[in-house]
Amino acid sequence: QVQLVESGGGLVQAGGSLRLSCAASRSILSFNAMEWYRQAPGSQRELVARITYGGSTNYADSGKGRFTISRDNAKNTVYLQMNSLKPEDTAVYYCRVPSYYGIDYWGKGTLVTVSS
Repeated sequence: QVQLVESGGGLVQAGGSLRLSCAASRSILSFNAMEWYRQAPGSQRELVARITYGGSTNYADSGKGRFTISRDNAKNTVYLQMNSLKPEDTAVYYCRVPSYYGIDYWGKGTLVTVSS
């Protein structure tokens, strides 16, 4: 069983920054990867960023150059630094651990609202 708790969302003006956190209930080095997804109203959930056990990172085109995923192993926490935010970044952001012993784990999400 894995619990994931996101935090750091809020209301920000376009061009601003936010840092999201995802705290895991166990060592994040137990996981092959950790991911951030987002879901805007009326849209499907989409992958935003991914960090593997080895530290490799991948980003969706929408966030390249603006978003950075990182982790603090000692705190069992993964972060998503989001800069130059745009109104189209408005969404609920979710943390995910894919296929941990065959089960995908999700947090409950944190809302990011970017005003124009």
